Amino acid sequence: MSIRITPLIDPKLTSSSRRLAWLATRSTGTPVGSAFLRLFTRAGQEHLAELDLHVHPAEQRAGVGSLLLTAVLAAARDEGRRSVIAEAEPGSPGEAFLSVHGFRTVLTLTYTRLPLGQTDLAGLREIVSSTHLGYRLVAWDGMVPDELAETFAVAHRALDDMPMDHTDYGSVHWDVDRVREAVRTVESRGDLLHTVAAIAESDGSIVGFTELVVPGDGKGDAQHYGTGVLPEHRGHGLARWMKAEAIRQARERYPYLDGLLTDTADSNRPMRAINDTLGYLPTHQKVTLQLAL
Repeated sequence: MSIRITPLIDPKLTSSSRRLAWLATRSTGTPVGSAFLRLFTRAGQEHLAELDLHVHPAEQRAGVGSLLLTAVLAAARDEGRRSVIAEAEPGSPGEAFLSVHGFRTVLTLTYTRLPLGQTDLAGLREIVSSTHLGYRLVAWDGMVPDELAETFAVAHRALDDMPMDHTDYGSVHWDVDRVREAVRTVESRGDLLHTVAAIAESDGSIVGFTELVVPGDGKGDAQHYGTGVLPEHRGHGLARWMKAEAIRQARERYPYLDGLLTDTADSNRPMRAINDTLGYLPTHQKVTLQLAL
């Protein structure tokens, strides 16, 4: 029975990307697989696309995935992309499929979870109250205060050298508009964004930050977003200090919150060590694979 690949219109647009979509069906019209190609549109990432491909388990190893991938890669080339990335679980059929088609593993992420009810609240308070000469902590909910907006945007430079191993991820530019847009995106989902930042007493600038997104009902698991310290301020224990305060706040403010989730590149040894000392436990891994076009 023949397979038909139909391009679809995906109306989901964001300020950072747009998506193309395809549906694979049998001649009877029965769907057997789908594919999405996210095209990054921000300056510094126009070369990159991200693949999300799925085939019904009963239809795997019948050529459906290959047909979808052929359509996706042709579109990526037409769009002028030079790299396509995709995620898979290590050792999964998805990883094997991508590898056979020329994708190579460029990044391994380990996902971890902190069971919030098992945290040592007294220990967290001790970390938070410890002296970090020349620095102080500040925290806010939702939108960054106007008086901190500019320096907060500049502090996102701390993420520029976040380990991405061999991923052709490009560059990301942060300004005040983008910072505020990120908050609005979180709030539009009904979630809550909490930020803890480290400020240099010398000039009042933000030199590091950590963000936590909490479900709107305060239940289930919250998700860490970016954590970073500007290179010139590293080596003072600021990341652990900020993260301990974020955990303390989550524990005290959300009694029904179960845990905190985060993911870290295996090559990011400093952040992995911080998470280990704070009690985060590994749950699973994912690999990023990349194809050069």
